[in-house]
Amino acid sequence: MAMIATRKVRRSVKSTSVWVSALFLGLMTMAPVLRADELNLLVNGYAHHINPPAGSNFNERNWGAGFQYDFDRVNEHWVPFVNAGWFKDSERNMSYYAGGGLMRRFDVAPSLDNLYIDAGMVGFVMTRKNYKNNEPFLGALPALTVGTDHIGINITYIPKVHPKLVPLWFFQLKVPLHKF
Repeated sequence: MAMIATRKVRRSVKSTSVWVSALFLGLMTMAPVLRADELNLLVNGYAHHINPPAGSNFNERNWGAGFQYDFDRVNEHWVPFVNAGWFKDSERNMSYYAGGGLMRRFDVAPSLDNLYIDAGMVGFVMTRKNYKNNEPFLGALPALTVGTDHIGINITYIPKVHPKLVPLWFFQLKVPLHKF
């Protein structure tokens, strides 16, 4: 029985790696066609767990990386995007995601390196070792970005979606690649 479960986990991890790799290859293949100033490096790095149970030891250093491509604005204020990446989750397991969404851009202070706030939603497919047995699942979450022409912070709120999980705030550093 354990042998069958081990094979299933290996197959699941292998299929996850294949679709994440395919998405990255697709993004990289399209990169020359896309304007380079809209491709961003994402550095996954921090999660703040809200009211964790006493004695819990959640990982709040969610190191990982990814990419986000922000398309040109639609109707002056809307920024569609796609993203993909990986990070070490709250239980210290690797997690992979790919998705996209739509953000409403608020230009806050153009004189301060084009300071802006984006607010919207992100939809995604993700894998988590301790959620749905590492099988890909769909989700949608509220998202916020505070940024400038040179750097940004993506912020996502993740509610309690399972009795064993704790709500949290997830933070990513967003670095435009055209600045390098």
